[in-house]
Amino acid sequence: MRESSNPVMRGVVRDNQPAPYAGFGAGMAGAGQMASTYGQQQANPYTEPGYVPSTTSRQITIDDVVTKTAATLGVLIAFAVAAYAIIATGGDTDAERMKLAVPLVAVGGIGGFVLVMIASFGRKQDNPAIVLSYAAFEGLFVGAISFLFANMSVSTASASSLIGQAVLGTIGVFVGMLVVYKTGAIRVTPRFTRALTAAIIGVLVLMVGNLIMAAFGAVSPLRDGGTIAIIFSLVCIGLAAFSFLVDFDAADQLIRAGAPAKAAWGVALGLTVTLVWLYVEILRLLSYLNSD
Repeated sequence: MRESSNPVMRGVVRDNQPAPYAGFGAGMAGAGQMASTYGQQQANPYTEPGYVPSTTSRQITIDDVVTKTAATLGVLIAFAVAAYAIIATGGDTDAERMKLAVPLVAVGGIGGFVLVMIASFGRKQDNPAIVLSYAAFEGLFVGAISFLFANMSVSTASASSLIGQAVLGTIGVFVGMLVVYKTGAIRVTPRFTRALTAAIIGVLVLMVGNLIMAAFGAVSPLRDGGTIAIIFSLVCIGLAAFSFLVDFDAADQLIRAGAPAKAAWGVALGLTVTLVWLYVEILRLLSYLNSD
């Protein structure tokens, strides 16, 4: 038995199915490994012995996954564009724009985190209101953080170029890991999942330590743009990329378990979490490489 280390997926994926196949259908339903660093073991309605897929409700399909994920990302992108535009036109000086960006980063980040916790621990991953609300909050965060990285931290590249590269990089990593999963080049085993989870927990501890240092005015080498910061961002990008493999596997099990169609909202939520993490880390890395 193999269990997803992602609490978002634990509530929607049955883990006692036969070993999944490496197909594009499963790959499209990837979910967010980053959320695993916040969670604990949860009861899974699809892991109970004797579970039989419902014959009265429609079972999940690839079309459900694609549609719900597209809707979630569509809301996120809309709010991200709106937040970016509000900041860009909200002041004549960098200081004025900064005053708009920082609160949006905080509101979006905290709001998104709270909703992921509610979805994970309250087992509401299939609630479209929660998923789309998360996308809206996260959109505010992505739009504001994109403005800060592309306009405040970089002077040698245009903002649109930097953000475009980050978007293309995120898509490229996702497609690349989908191909890796499909071909079986890297097998998702319990040992692989445990090692990945341990590595992400270690990264989270370092991030929390960095935030504490920043709160007291200390400069952390993990985020100062130096060599160590670049290496740390590369590690985060690598972990996010490998996380897709675990979550493709988890989504594969979900489809094969015959879960109800509404479970696609949980897949969309988890996938969005990972994509946001990956995008932010790629954008951060690009800002380091293009800064003075």
